[in-house]
Amino acid sequence: MIPRRDTVDKMVPLQKRDQFDNLEKHTQWGIEFVEKYTKFVKERSEIETNYAKQIRNLSKKYQPKKNSKEEEESKYTFCRAFLTTLNELNDYAGQHEVISENLTSLIITELARYLQELKTERKSHFHDGRKAQQHIESSWKQLEASKKRFERECKEAERAQQYFEKMDADINVTKADVEKARQQAQMRHQMASDSKSEYAAYLEKFNKEQNEHYYTIIPNIFQKLQDMEEKRIERISVCMKTFADVDRQVLPIVGKCLDGMTNAAESIEPKADSKQVVESFKSGFEPPGDVEFEDYGQAMKRTVSETSLSNTKESKEKPGVKAKSKLWPFIKNKNKSPKQHKEPLSHRLNDFMASKPKMHCLRSLRRGGSVPEDFSHLPPEQRRKKLQGKIDELSKDIQKEMDQRDALTKMKDVYIKNPQMGDPASVDPRLTEIGQNIEKLQSEVQKFEGWLAEVEERMPSKSDSHRKSGLYETQNSTTVSNNCAQDRERPLSSPDGSYTEEQNSEVQVKAQPIPTPTTTTEFDDEFDDEEVLPTIGTCKALYPFEGHNEGTISVAEGELLYVIEEDKGDGWTRVRRNEDEEGYVPTSYVEVFLETNAKGAMTYI
Repeated sequence: MIPRRDTVDKMVPLQKRDQFDNLEKHTQWGIEFVEKYTKFVKERSEIETNYAKQIRNLSKKYQPKKNSKEEEESKYTFCRAFLTTLNELNDYAGQHEVISENLTSLIITELARYLQELKTERKSHFHDGRKAQQHIESSWKQLEASKKRFERECKEAERAQQYFEKMDADINVTKADVEKARQQAQMRHQMASDSKSEYAAYLEKFNKEQNEHYYTIIPNIFQKLQDMEEKRIERISVCMKTFADVDRQVLPIVGKCLDGMTNAAESIEPKADSKQVVESFKSGFEPPGDVEFEDYGQAMKRTVSETSLSNTKESKEKPGVKAKSKLWPFIKNKNKSPKQHKEPLSHRLNDFMASKPKMHCLRSLRRGGSVPEDFSHLPPEQRRKKLQGKIDELSKDIQKEMDQRDALTKMKDVYIKNPQMGDPASVDPRLTEIGQNIEKLQSEVQKFEGWLAEVEERMPSKSDSHRKSGLYETQNSTTVSNNCAQDRERPLSSPDGSYTEEQNSEVQVKAQPIPTPTTTTEFDDEFDDEEVLPTIGTCKALYPFEGHNEGTISVAEGELLYVIEEDKGDGWTRVRRNEDEEGYVPTSYVEVFLETNAKGAMTYI
């Protein structure tokens, strides 16, 4: 039986129903959307980075420079508040850098990696779809070829049958020709039957593959594409949420920065700043006295003699009342007492115009002109403060030099008692140099003390006369190199002859007496014994120590050693590296850990 042509035509697969082209376009658009969103987040991250950089540059630009002017400004509350605002603004910029870093690490990097995975997965799914479509198309082509062959064989069989019937009906044709035509017709029928069987097999195979294609393979591929698309959309959703969370995470710290700025603004104290200005620019000048009336009509009184005129002037002045002192710039002779008699205004102006001003030009000072050593260019009150600060600074330098001298003296005593540790004479040049430095500094202090006393004598109020520093001077004998120096302390009295003990205004430099070799008790008499001392603890070197002098031992930073003798007040600790190597190291260079059973056990640096 030959199948109908229309039935065969209905078996053509409807390829356009697969919608592969539409799905391919949609998934490609989805990938492009992810790329567009990644670019958007990247640009936002760059904006945050540039913004943070500009904020940091702005904060750095207005940070105070390390000079005296900025240090003077730092004492005002509004300047400190502005500095706090700049620091908080710097921290605020740091939070925008955190936003940029989180956007890059949590979104941009993740989406870039996900895009590669998405493209690979999409390519795999569409490859499987195309492969399945090509397979069904190949099966369809085989079915079409089998069908056409079957159709052709059927037509040939039909023509052979007609030819046989025609030959069989013709009486003029030989029997052999008729038999030949009959065999030919039978052969064609057999070939048509074989083609039919082959076509039926191909048709059954195609129907099976087509059913599997449209009901199994293609739905699975579509399902994978759908899952892929849903994952893409979900990933976009997560990234958008992260985009908002990145900002939300820094809001508490940003709020603290803003709170810090607010607190800095609220800490400004106008009254305190105004008091600072008053204190900074308080001159200490005494207000000038009243200007007397100058009676130019005295020359018209012809009946009055010159003697009577002078007597009249003298009678106007009260004998028991002293006139107020003149304004400070008008004083011509600074050795005179500030309390002088009043003079006519014209005399004062003439004196002021004729005399040279004692105050240096502020403009020249700002241009880098030399500042007088005694600060005579300043008003009395400011000059007093500068001199007091200079004395305090010199006193600290003296104390440092004394500390160095005491340490070297102790080291020399150790060398004298234990010659194997070093040569005592090697310390003498340094001791001599320190002694000279102390004498030089003490002379400087005496010089500034004299200027300070001069200023305080000129001050109008004597209430501040006791705000001088009492310096304990140390007299060094000529035998400093022999370690027989003995310091004597004497307080400087105030200009009025009284001694003040006001702690907040005087500078005390306590000189420590230098121990002599005869009274040195820092080391035991057992030092020279050959007996190995027991270990009382361990220590760790905080700094490297060369140990060039005899009796000392060089150590490296971080090295662990055994302590065999603790510091007894001379600044040296005796340590041991092994049975053969032991010596002294500065106590300040090591961190000592004494054992619990040792005498005075403790951990100290």
